[in-house]
Amino acid sequence: MSIDPSSIPNFGGQPEPEPSGPVGPVIPDQDLVKQLLEQMELKYLVDDEGDLAAPWEQFRTYFMFRGEEDQQIFSVRTFYDRAHEIDQKLQLLEVIDDWNRRTLWPKVYSHTNDDGTVRLIGEAQMLIGTGVSLEHFVSSTVSWVRASIEFDRWLVQQLGLEADIESGDDEPGDED
Repeated sequence: MSIDPSSIPNFGGQPEPEPSGPVGPVIPDQDLVKQLLEQMELKYLVDDEGDLAAPWEQFRTYFMFRGEEDQQIFSVRTFYDRAHEIDQKLQLLEVIDDWNRRTLWPKVYSHTNDDGTVRLIGEAQMLIGTGVSLEHFVSSTVSWVRASIEFDRWLVQQLGLEADIESGDDEPGDED
């Protein structure tokens, strides 16, 4: 199975073309995600656990498949690298609660490390075990990537961290 290049939405805000591909449900796999990332011109790597990851300057987005056959889940999970101090956690939780109320994805939550720093994780999931339409899979995955990028920019605005953006705007695939 392959993806028609004209079906890949761009990051420039132009209308998204209609995808063409198999009729009926497909069961997405890692090769399909690799094709999608290549057509989106995003750099990616495969980590030690076999998951695909697309690195940006301030975060990494993972594309993971979990579960057994008809219960398999495709997850797009973004780990934001910006460390926040534990005394900022209440403000951080209020900000991400606001994001979670306003948006469908990614749903963002916090993780407090042993050293007391707080980091954020965004996640969106899709049940794929029984198959999904290729169009739905492609448009959802692209939307989730866009939203992950947008969340980072939005968070910088909300927390007054504009210096981070001025020192190096995170564009897709900027990191080596």
